[in-house]
Amino acid sequence: MHPAVESLTEIVAPSGPRRSRDWPAAERELGTTLPTDYRQLVETYGGGVFDETIWLLDPACPDDNYDLLAQAAERAEILEKLWEVEPRPAQLEESGTKVLPWAYIEGTGAMLYWLVKPGQEPDEWTVMFNEGRGPLWEHHDAQCASFLLAVLTGQAETEYFPELPADQHQFDSNDEILG
Repeated sequence: MHPAVESLTEIVAPSGPRRSRDWPAAERELGTTLPTDYRQLVETYGGGVFDETIWLLDPACPDDNYDLLAQAAERAEILEKLWEVEPRPAQLEESGTKVLPWAYIEGTGAMLYWLVKPGQEPDEWTVMFNEGRGPLWEHHDAQCASFLLAVLTGQAETEYFPELPADQHQFDSNDEILG
């Protein structure tokens, strides 16, 4: 298991039974393989919300707001329109570079993305944070599970997530929330 996923399970107990996702189908639809740490996060926790703040997108969620595939399509469309009126972040200037969402921040419009560069393997993708309702983008040189762990433990170097770290961590799964 990825070390960050293993560390997360020590501070945030997964809820409910684990169930597999159809990764080949999801990856075909996205046109890319997904990072190992992300697949392990979803296999361990499912989709849902960490500390009432960070929603992990899930390719098997029946609600489009929490579904990785639906959000990837929606965010691509939104960002395409955004780039017509705002400059791209410096990290996205290289031809063929894009972002792909993996989580969003409750109540803020902020998103967590992978920074996807041409020729780069998915396990090398790093994190981009966008405040959603403003122009700020932050690049974090970490994989998604490592970044999530850093945010939940207060180790991430970011001005966002002022409510974190929480005194006690929790994970609420989409299965529990959505029924």
